[in-house]
Amino acid sequence: MRADLVPDDLWERVAPLLPPTPERRRRHPGRLRVPDRTALAGVLFVLRTGVAWRDVPAEAVGCSGVTAWRRLRDWTEAGVWPRLHAALLSELRRADLLDLEDCAVDGSHVRALKRGDHVGPSPVDRARPGSKHHLIVDLHGTPLVDTLTGGNRHDVTQLLPLLDAVPPIRGVRGRPRRKPRRLYADRGYDFDKYRRLLWRRGIKPVIARRGVAHGSGLGKVRWVVERAFAWLHQFKRLRIRYERRADLHQGLLELACSLICLRRLRISF
Repeated sequence: MRADLVPDDLWERVAPLLPPTPERRRRHPGRLRVPDRTALAGVLFVLRTGVAWRDVPAEAVGCSGVTAWRRLRDWTEAGVWPRLHAALLSELRRADLLDLEDCAVDGSHVRALKRGDHVGPSPVDRARPGSKHHLIVDLHGTPLVDTLTGGNRHDVTQLLPLLDAVPPIRGVRGRPRRKPRRLYADRGYDFDKYRRLLWRRGIKPVIARRGVAHGSGLGKVRWVVERAFAWLHQFKRLRIRYERRADLHQGLLELACSLICLRRLRISF
């Protein structure tokens, strides 16, 4: 296994969240189970390079791509990635590296090469099949929550589901934090109905108006969400959706968000 794929600080946070290893059968035990850390290296290799699962070099990674895919499936169904992301967000808040006063929201289209759930005709890609990543970030661009929908879903339809999906962020004394004070968004979210719904939640909407010339000044704050999408799409497996199963692509998306959070923790020390 390549040691640089699963560094110690990442493994220390992932290992307690993994489901227990099933016991081996006494009679006809079969082949030895691939260690979880080696399988995670295979998952991260695919996430970073974008290669097909069948093309994972077993001699370099330590396991086959099929084994890595099966372990990804099991861990995704066990809910490992949302818990890892929430734990890292709490660490960031404890280290005073999370600014939840001002947050930004946006969506990004990706092409989907296979059919499956959350795939639809993309209005920005000549109605080709596509999906959409929706993201809320803090003032520094740290991903707080991400969701996956079909490419034909409007950004504003996912505004409230995104806010509801923000995990309770602990790390300091008092109640866990789950919502920002101000939320910045572009013209795609310019609907008075959603402004009223945000006010009812105690969130001040700062949304650009449609039909107004560019130069609102909101880009000085909400550019961080565009940078966060650039960080996510550095993971080549997320630039184009290859997974037919939506939950597996969502799992890879959450794992990438966790890696971005861990990178910010490393830079702070």
